[in-house]
Amino acid sequence: MAFYGIASNLVNYLTTRLHEDTISSVRNVNNWSGAVWITPIAGAYIADSYIGRFWTFTASSLIYVLGMILLTMAVTVKSLRPTCANGVCNKASSLQITFFYMSLYTIAVGAGGTKPNISTFGADQFDNHSLEEKKQKVSFFNWWMFSSFLGALFATLGLVYIQENLGWGLGYGIPTLGLLVSLLVFYIGTPFYRHKVIKSDNLAKDLVRVPIAAFKNRMLHCPNDVLELHELDSQYYKSTGKHQVHHTPIFRFLDKAAIKTGSRESPCTVTKVEVAKRVLGLTLIWLVTLIPSTLWAQVNTLFVKQGTTLDRKLGSHFQIPAASLGSFVTLSMLLSVPMYDQYFVPFMRKKTGNPRGITILQRLGVGFVIQIVAIAVASAVEVKRMRVIKEFHIASPKQVVPMSIFWLLPQYSLLGIGDVFNAIGLLEFFYDQSPEEMQSLGTTFFTSGIGLGNFLNSFLVTMVDKITSKGGGKSWIGDNLNDSRLDYYYGFLMVISIVNMGLFLWAASKYVYKSDETKEFSGGCVQMEAKALDTSPLTIQL
Repeated sequence: MAFYGIASNLVNYLTTRLHEDTISSVRNVNNWSGAVWITPIAGAYIADSYIGRFWTFTASSLIYVLGMILLTMAVTVKSLRPTCANGVCNKASSLQITFFYMSLYTIAVGAGGTKPNISTFGADQFDNHSLEEKKQKVSFFNWWMFSSFLGALFATLGLVYIQENLGWGLGYGIPTLGLLVSLLVFYIGTPFYRHKVIKSDNLAKDLVRVPIAAFKNRMLHCPNDVLELHELDSQYYKSTGKHQVHHTPIFRFLDKAAIKTGSRESPCTVTKVEVAKRVLGLTLIWLVTLIPSTLWAQVNTLFVKQGTTLDRKLGSHFQIPAASLGSFVTLSMLLSVPMYDQYFVPFMRKKTGNPRGITILQRLGVGFVIQIVAIAVASAVEVKRMRVIKEFHIASPKQVVPMSIFWLLPQYSLLGIGDVFNAIGLLEFFYDQSPEEMQSLGTTFFTSGIGLGNFLNSFLVTMVDKITSKGGGKSWIGDNLNDSRLDYYYGFLMVISIVNMGLFLWAASKYVYKSDETKEFSGGCVQMEAKALDTSPLTIQL
């Protein structure tokens, strides 16, 4: 609730209170959102390598609360906010701007430790050795996102209205109080939580060492018999509690890091090589999720600005805040999750034999297609808006276009439905497919993808504005949206999304799932089996 209470209407605060232009406000919202989603890389690394998920979350939540308190002060204390009269605010001073953004980025630092660890800590509460709990875990991420979006629904419906009609201080103060209450509830359950033991020594060092060693041995012949590669005795892994990963036939060039050369430097173990392979495979999938994240970035930026130009009246007295339309993303998602979990999954499970109904990458693919349809609809609606503008000879940026804001509902709703497949699927995929020792860090593939998607949108908006306005031309994304061409920009996003979809299909066809099925080999060695994309009955490995 706290994050969505800020993000959903931040672009309006920046333009109406801090007097930022459209491009600057969109860029600053994207940069802050990007920071919120990129900082979890550091938080996950600290959790997986040093202090664990619980204590990382605990320390970071205190920073998050501090940031919320500072932000509430920034919009409440007279000396820290611009003075306003009759709805018009004076230009903010350098001190006021600095304090406001310092508060925002304090929240971003706090999010770095909370976002990657709270969901994975929740998944840790399920015992993978219990068949009943294992079944429950399959649905965990569906319902985790469901509860998260309940908070988002309250933010986009209630908090946005409070911010615009009752005051920004109250609009930010309520989620601050809500955050404190939720943390209190969380810590009441402390005696009952399960905690995973940290088993990794230095993740970053191991991940960097494998490709360097493989490059050094690039001229050596890789043995055909994997038993000739360097690996520690299985008893070592049993005694230390670490997880042994056996050889797989993907990314064979990295196997050279485990060649026994006879030099003083010990070669990498097969387990470390396989962990590096797993991370490389995840990275390829991660790269093709950046464009879909860019599409989602429109919800809190250009979609909101688009809505401010339309007729927002509901009855004779009530005016809908433009940012509240984001609640339809949440509503459609909340309605779709139970249908997906209770009807779609059981139906597809009978057809495919997969416990999840369809594979996680198939789930992502469906979500990406729905997103492409959503941005195509957004472009079509914008074409309609431009026709109405031309018909009624509208030129001023403050003139209301005689077209209902509810024309934007389809694009919001489609993105919400897409989230059921896309956002939840990504979170589950990166947790499920990450090596055991780095499941918090693995989850940051999900968060960092969203973060870089926001940064990418910021970059695209800036470049498109510069290129289209070059030589005195009309910018596609100008301050006056009634004299811009957002439909062209949406069309551009649709084209690159279609190209990205092709790349996703290629990457998905090459991906090999991690599996927890085992079989016995001669000598008592247990080999992990890799399953192909279309046939794997996936389960989460711990």
